[in-house]
This record gives sequence, structure tokens and C-alpha cells, in this order.
Amino acid sequence: MNSKDKGKRGEREVANILKAHGYDARRTAQFCGNTGEAADVIGLDGFHLEVKRCETTKIWDWIHQAERDHKADTVPLVVFRRSHEQWQVALSLEAFLDMLKKLKEQTDGREKVNSNLS
Repeated sequence: MNSKDKGKRGEREVANILKAHGYDARRTAQFCGNTGEAADVIGLDGFHLEVKRCETTKIWDWIHQAERDHKADTVPLVVFRRSHEQWQVALSLEAFLDMLKKLKEQTDGREKVNSNLS
């Protein structure tokens, strides 16, 4: 299997995993790498996904690609794996901490609502 086919298969695999978790995800139709929608997989609002299914990890190249291609209102993510391994996600610490802050705010808001109902 050539690397392009492996990449396409990886993109479909990630899209299917997201679908299984309730997201309306799909692989973008990329021709020569430029569709106006630079993400490999769409449907995870607020995130730009670069999917890499590769035996050799070039994480910094992939991170720079995601950071270069993402839109201002999205968080660049690299979703990657090699054969016989689990999918992994790479994102900046700043983006991770922002996600934790938003999750905490949502959780705190729910706790306040629940305590008012008691």
C-alpha cells in the first residue's frame, strides 16, 4: 500500500471513530492538498485536524503544518498513529489548558445549577 492510500485510510478511520462518538465527521476531498478546507477531517467544531497514518513520526513537521493551515477560530490538532498502535493527539499546552478551563467552567456551571435545584 502506498503512503497516499495509507493516509486516506487513516483519515477515514479517524472520521469513523468520531462518527461512532456522535460527531458528524467526514474526510475532506483534497486534490493536490488544496480544497479551501485544509483540514484532513472535518466535523469536530472548533478544531482543525491533521491526520497522519505513518510509521515514521515527524511530529514537529505535522504540528507546524496544522498551525500553518488552521483557521483563526480553530485549535490545530495532529491525530496520528503507526501500525498496531493507538491513535494519539498532539496539541499545544496552551490549547490544552484552555480546553481544561472551559471544561471546568461548564462543570462549575452545572454544579451551581444542580445545587440550586436541591
